[in-house]
Amino acid sequence: MSDEDNHFESKADAGASKTFPQQAGTIRKNGYIVIKARPCKVVEVSTSKTGKHGHAKCHFVAIDIFNGKKLEDIVPSSHNCDVPHVTRTDFQLIDISEDGFGSLLADNGNTKDDLRPPSDEQLLTQIKDGFLEEGKDLVVTVMSAMGEEQICALKDIGPK
Repeated sequence: MSDEDNHFESKADAGASKTFPQQAGTIRKNGYIVIKARPCKVVEVSTSKTGKHGHAKCHFVAIDIFNGKKLEDIVPSSHNCDVPHVTRTDFQLIDISEDGFGSLLADNGNTKDDLRPPSDEQLLTQIKDGFLEEGKDLVVTVMSAMGEEQICALKDIGPK
């Protein structure tokens, strides 16, 4: 059997890791980092000088991108940290169920129905008011990282 008989189609994320290593000293504000196994956005970075015991240290203050909790970590600047692969995808909102789950339409025509409502109450209210009460067509941005997904932004594309 030759290799010519087998045709394999590969996808970019098939078998790919949820994170990648990056040197702590190169991570900046507004970047991403994994702290306590949670994907976070860095809001503050401070670096201490090298001391008697070696390495300069980076102090990260970050906010969990899914639940908004503040997390901190201190890492030697020459060591590697895990950085999550964060992606943003736009979907058109088709419907909202009673339990708050949205039915979303992707660009390729597939639907996505397994997305939990956003944890941000203000965003959730804007989505419900705009879609259910005002009848607007809405495009939502879904952020995904480390196997989790959540609606993080909203765009109004006009009336239905």
